[in-house]
Amino acid sequence: MSGASDQKAGTSLVRGRYLLLRALDDERVETLVDGAILQIEGRIAEIGAYAELRRQHPDVEVIGSADSLVIPGLVNTHHHVGMTPIQLGSPDLPLELWLTHQMRHRTPDPYFDTLYSAFELVASGVTAVQHLGRMQPAPVSGWTGSGTAVIKAYRDVGMRVSYACCTRDQHRLVYGDDETFIAGLPSELQDETRGLLARSHFRLEDFATDYLEPMIDRFGLRDDPLVRLWLAPINLERASDRMLTTTSELAQRYGIGIHLHLSETPYQKAFSHRRFGKSSVAHLAEIGFLGPHLTLGHGTWIEEGDFELLHRHGVCICHNASSNLRLKSGIAPVTEFVKRGISVALGIDEAGLNDDRDMLQEMRLVKHLHCAPGLDEIRLTPAQIFRMATENGARATGFGEEVGQLALGREADLVVLDYARMTQPYTSPAMSPLEVLIHRAKTEHVTATMIRGRVVYRDGQFAFVDRDETLAMLARELDAPATAEEERRASFSARILPHIKDFYRDWELPVSTPWYRLNGR
Repeated sequence: MSGASDQKAGTSLVRGRYLLLRALDDERVETLVDGAILQIEGRIAEIGAYAELRRQHPDVEVIGSADSLVIPGLVNTHHHVGMTPIQLGSPDLPLELWLTHQMRHRTPDPYFDTLYSAFELVASGVTAVQHLGRMQPAPVSGWTGSGTAVIKAYRDVGMRVSYACCTRDQHRLVYGDDETFIAGLPSELQDETRGLLARSHFRLEDFATDYLEPMIDRFGLRDDPLVRLWLAPINLERASDRMLTTTSELAQRYGIGIHLHLSETPYQKAFSHRRFGKSSVAHLAEIGFLGPHLTLGHGTWIEEGDFELLHRHGVCICHNASSNLRLKSGIAPVTEFVKRGISVALGIDEAGLNDDRDMLQEMRLVKHLHCAPGLDEIRLTPAQIFRMATENGARATGFGEEVGQLALGREADLVVLDYARMTQPYTSPAMSPLEVLIHRAKTEHVTATMIRGRVVYRDGQFAFVDRDETLAMLARELDAPATAEEERRASFSARILPHIKDFYRDWELPVSTPWYRLNGR
């Protein structure tokens, strides 16, 4: 497999009928008509009228055309795996059951698995991703291998990745003490469960010395322009306060960010009140965990008192609309986040509504999902969604100084779409190119994806990695008989799942209804 490695970008002109450069405010996006961008060795050197730039640079390659729409590269701020849970045999279930059901999955090679979803992301215009690596068994020193394989896959495609290995140190099967839960299981399951969970136990003191510092030595904190290292305690329920405060200390020491799943489901909201007597956000504020370095994944069940805390501490929310719908988690109060000045980015999580990674569709879903009934109710604007998918996502993954806008000096991460096809056979000129993007753009309209000035994808073909070869290797691997370990995990999952469901039977849950209704709107 060949890869992008460190191949230089050279010089090129990117042309479009319209160039959407950056969001100016909640209603407007700076738009250039019949324009072009000159990129030199990966950076935007000039922006202006195509005719003039072409006259000045008659011999450079032209990407795009007079029928193209050019936008900044999109950012998927929450991603986990390549092969989707559906492909590996898990139906959509509430999160508390779904994660245990996934123990039945085959375990594809992390390099080829990552390539699979990277192909889908790049083809939909995604140039950077927050990859949240799955929790792994001890020892901690073994985690660097999987992380390196994932990062290598993105680098070989030519894509940016902010990588974090998810961690946990408690409540490994349910939102309660492990040993207490095991004691309530049938005797024939107790030792097996205890032994399985023991494999995930690790010394928190080993995390920095045996995982994070070796990864920093290998990739640097900002030495590799395509890579950022992040931290990711999996969620409040499965991370002790000791783990959270240790994570905060590491983030401050190394100047890196944290991504934490929070208030994703009604059961998680109930957990916070059962355990702390307050909301998840209020507890995080109390232990000093909040700050502008923090992105909270989901935030579906945020409470009224949380908005001010999130805004005051500069926390970003990553909204995962498809995932929340598929797993019956609820609808996040995104319009309220925006109204309160809280930054919102977008993530696809495991997979979108079509069981793929299509950021263009995810943007459209967000647009239509957050429409409270009523003539005068506030809706998300196309400009707001554009900012979520570009600038806000870049900032939430550690790339905010380099990408997210098409501006002089920024790195040339951009997407070229076939505007003529998007508007066939007729679209009223009253519709702005931004509105056309949000309402009509599909993956099939993406003609080129450029990252750091290199065209990594053009007309359905990837420049540096053979997609057909990758998919063939994945198919051969997963068509082979399951290993003894995979069969053992599948059997355990089937037997333990009814007991996990039973654990939550007496939990009193908040009403599952949109946030604006809960607040009398």
